[in-house]
Amino acid sequence: MASEPSWDDIFGPGSLSPSTASSPDPVATGGEAAPLSRRAAREGSGGAARPRKRRRGRGPWGWIIAVVVVLGLVTAGGVYVWSNYSEKIQDLLGIAPPNDYPGEGTGEEVTIVIESGDIGADVARKLEKAGVTKTFEAFYALLLADSSITFEPGNYRLQKEMSAEAALKALQDPANKIINRVTIPEGVRASSALELISSATQLPLEELQAEAANFTQFGIPANSPSIEGWLFPATYQFDPGITAHDAIKMLVDQMFATLDAAGVAPENRFTVLTMASIVQRESGPKLEDMPKIARVFLNRLDRGMNLQSDATVHYGVSDTSSVWTSPEQRADASNPYNTYANPGLPIGPIGLPGADAINAAVHPADGTWLYFVTVNLKTGETVFSNTLAEHEKAAKQLYSWCKESDENAAYCA
Repeated sequence: MASEPSWDDIFGPGSLSPSTASSPDPVATGGEAAPLSRRAAREGSGGAARPRKRRRGRGPWGWIIAVVVVLGLVTAGGVYVWSNYSEKIQDLLGIAPPNDYPGEGTGEEVTIVIESGDIGADVARKLEKAGVTKTFEAFYALLLADSSITFEPGNYRLQKEMSAEAALKALQDPANKIINRVTIPEGVRASSALELISSATQLPLEELQAEAANFTQFGIPANSPSIEGWLFPATYQFDPGITAHDAIKMLVDQMFATLDAAGVAPENRFTVLTMASIVQRESGPKLEDMPKIARVFLNRLDRGMNLQSDATVHYGVSDTSSVWTSPEQRADASNPYNTYANPGLPIGPIGLPGADAINAAVHPADGTWLYFVTVNLKTGETVFSNTLAEHEKAAKQLYSWCKESDENAAYCA
């Protein structure tokens, strides 16, 4: 059975005379830049302005093809052409695809979690990732136009495929705030989890913080610096009138159950949670990378190398406003969570790890990697390396990605 024709079969270069083929743009060549050091690589987000991409002229054949496409759309075969090649047709005609959905959504409910400290770019990313808005830019443009817009921490009920304006309106409407049910995202800090619980239950935050400060009452070992790491991130339904003590106990008990299910002995819980929390914070959306990240850190520990995790430094200075760390922050050995200046694991967990991160810490992948870097902060694509030279080459991919668009730059802020 013959396959359906491809775009090149229908409108490919073979349908044109040889004289119409354009020659490639000349590319200047030069010597390769000297390799970046690991630290210099991490600070490489600056640089020359990104060159503007040239758009090739359409030319007479482009217009002829465009006419053929339009005529094809009024025939029976036009349905096939449009359904399969609409984006290419729009590009050919110079029509930019819409960056926003119309209307109020599809009716399919989505829970959006606004954490304390989230800025506009964070919210725009979450909405796009959840399929609420079509693009980051559509929602972020509304925030740039009105600097007075703010967001309150909590869980909000939205829908798939909402216009950016409808999504913003929904987040500002208290009626969409979910009560007595809370989603604690994996990797958040315990302080953010307490704020989300307070928002959902109307329990005073001060009561939750006071109960959390007395963390040994829940069976958490006294050598833990705080309740950090011991609250299991998941979705919880609270009974009306629940106390602050019982709300926290529910999350701690679930963490104990998860550790038990992973085969972690009680005396090893603290160490496993500390490693798992770093894996959670350093990983992207690709769950299959977690065991590899755990292996990198274990390999470095086995070799007597410092972990050099930016996430641990950020936790110690209580700053999550950037993906980068400064030379001063990395050199500060007085930060007990700084794994650049101090050997071994930090003094405790740096967030709330989920079951996948815990399992990764218990069952790391086999490998000899000593480095990793996420080269696409949107998709989480990560490159693992055995040598510093390989790592520096991968790091350059990240800095190039950061400069490709304004949306990418927002991830790299």
